[in-house]
Amino acid sequence: MSYTDKQITCSDCGTIFTFSADEQEQFASRGYTNEPKRCATCRAARKQNTSGGGSYGNRSAGAAPRQMFPVKCATCGKDTQVPFEPVATDPSTVQIVTARQTR
Repeated sequence: MSYTDKQITCSDCGTIFTFSADEQEQFASRGYTNEPKRCATCRAARKQNTSGGGSYGNRSAGAAPRQMFPVKCATCGKDTQVPFEPVATDPSTVQIVTARQTR
C-alpha cells in the first residue's frame, strides 16, 4: 500500500504537524489503526508528565500518597493497612487482601 504525507492538527496545542508516509507505514506494520492526535512535542510532554506509562501500580512522582485504612486481619489478628475502606461486616475481604499482599 502506498502512503502519502498527511497534515494533522494536534489535539493538545492546535499546531499542524506532518504524519509522514514512513510513519504511516511504521504504524501499519505495528498494527496501529488510529492516526496520532498529538504532535511530537506534546507527545513527549505527555509521556514525561505520566512518567509511568499508565500501567497499573505506577504512580507519578507528584501524585498524592494513596489513602490507606487501618484494619485487623481476621485470620491472624495482625494490624495492617488496605487501600480501600473495608466493610466492617465483611472480615473475609481483609483475609483476601492480606493473602494477596503476602504472595
